[in-house]
Amino acid sequence: MKPFRYERAADAAGAVATVAAHPGAAFLGAGTNLVDHLKLGITAPDLLVDVTRLPMDQVEELDGGGLRIGANVRNADLAAHPAVRSRYPVLSQALLSGASGQLRNLATTGGNLLQRTRCAYFQDPSAPCNKRDPGSGCAALKGWTRYHAILGASSHCVAVHPSDMAVAMSALGAVVVTLGPDGERRIPLTEFHRLPGDAPHRDTVLQHGELITAVELPALPYAARSRYRKVRDRASYAFALVSVAVALDLEDDGRTVREARIALGGIAHKPWRAERAEEALRGLPATEENCRAAAEAETADAHPLRDNAFKVPLVQNTLVAVVRELVPETPGAAGLEGSR
Repeated sequence: MKPFRYERAADAAGAVATVAAHPGAAFLGAGTNLVDHLKLGITAPDLLVDVTRLPMDQVEELDGGGLRIGANVRNADLAAHPAVRSRYPVLSQALLSGASGQLRNLATTGGNLLQRTRCAYFQDPSAPCNKRDPGSGCAALKGWTRYHAILGASSHCVAVHPSDMAVAMSALGAVVVTLGPDGERRIPLTEFHRLPGDAPHRDTVLQHGELITAVELPALPYAARSRYRKVRDRASYAFALVSVAVALDLEDDGRTVREARIALGGIAHKPWRAERAEEALRGLPATEENCRAAAEAETADAHPLRDNAFKVPLVQNTLVAVVRELVPETPGAAGLEGSR
């Protein structure tokens, strides 16, 4: 590991000023992703500014019914928070499906959003990777692609974003609050992560020195009817092959979709907001036929690679199953309160 300097930030403005003034500096939160990358030689900052003791570790009520989640709130604490469990169960479920209990006790909201891909070629410094080393090529394109993207990829990168939490937050319409050299900025989560294009080394729209301070969830009463399902190779501690987050607003008849919020994980370089599926479902009964048509509309532009064509039917079937489970009269639908 390359030697680096370490500083503990006294306040957010000072942390931003320090990192912004040093091109080789980076923020250090829980470090559950960054420290791995330091050891692997994937990244080599010469200065780490520790922000873990900044007062950003509370979940607060917003005027109008939303929540403000501090960037240093631990994943385990957020998953267990009573307001999240009752008003945004999809977020609690997503958090509990990620990583191990030990990691959830340490990982933070801000750090989770900034996770980098688990593409095996990105994590292998001997392999060409445009995300790790711009312009070096992409070993995955002719390599093992079981876990890679089927939507939104480019000829420069086919990696996927690994966060479960971010998928649920995308469905909920979350807003990322940052503090940078030019002041505070509010970024819709759907615009926070980038598709790879010709610059896959840039995962987000953050500028150097810009610090995530909080994430805000809007008031969304129907999000109490929401669910997250993660399909993976083993029951625990594995990244998603595909995942689906759904919040559903139904008409008084209990089956016609008034509004739907849907996001997908494990299939793209960013949490994938399924706007085509949402539009296809709006105003229609959530029947098996209509749900499948919505899922097929969302994946119409999918471009599977050699090893991951299975993701297309897998994400379609999972989306149909999750929406159907949220409709009360669907046979086999589970009760929503406290469901996980």
